[in-house]
Amino acid sequence: MIHIKTAYPKFRKRTKWLQDKHNSTFIQWLRFKVQSELEEDNNGVSENLRWLAAGPNMAVPLYRSYLIKGIKFNIKAQDDVRTTQNSGVYLLAQTMQVASAKDKNPILSNMGFYGVIQEIWDLDYQKFTIPVFRCDWIDSSGLVVDELGFTLVDLSKIGHRNDQFVLASQVKQIFFVDDPMHRGWSVVLSMPNREYNDVIGDEVLGDVIIECEPFTRGMPNVDTFDELVGELGGQNIRDGCEDIWIE
Repeated sequence: MIHIKTAYPKFRKRTKWLQDKHNSTFIQWLRFKVQSELEEDNNGVSENLRWLAAGPNMAVPLYRSYLIKGIKFNIKAQDDVRTTQNSGVYLLAQTMQVASAKDKNPILSNMGFYGVIQEIWDLDYQKFTIPVFRCDWIDSSGLVVDELGFTLVDLSKIGHRNDQFVLASQVKQIFFVDDPMHRGWSVVLSMPNREYNDVIGDEVLGDVIIECEPFTRGMPNVDTFDELVGELGGQNIRDGCEDIWIE
């Protein structure tokens, strides 16, 4: 964020403004930075970082289910036609919290987010793919902790509409159970991750199995995904897919 403070010295003390500017311009900065580094000898730019900076294919496959390390995630529409529930997710993230729109001294702390998967995207970076979930995240007004310590959510109160995407590798699966004592509220339950053994026995195949939604769609005009960085956690294999690509 140093380059933003240098470019906008008048805002160097406005932490919230600097963070928003960083989020909206990060991908452009990354592309420029990587391109500049590549022009130098012995630049040390990894192949993964080079492909990330180039951006994903604009045709994005959509999936109804995704299996990662033995945990199956569904989109909400898939859960609606089944007796099981696999679309609930929990994210613990470090966020900047402000008291009001005029607060110039926000506090950086960990905060939990509860959501429901609406779409599963598989971003194709030529050499690897990165799965992301588009979720409906529960607004803070729809979240309470009762006197027994249970977390209750109102699934109808959706917030964070400008920040819906999350890396599939970042979330933990949770379940929502209707609260019989409070109409319209659901109790949040979490289960320990089950042990997963690679029955295929081939490390090349990785640990991700996908049930493919038989269509794709073009990527909308999104400038960036928050914190779309990091090393590849495993290769993906598609199971029984026949994608229809659209321009």
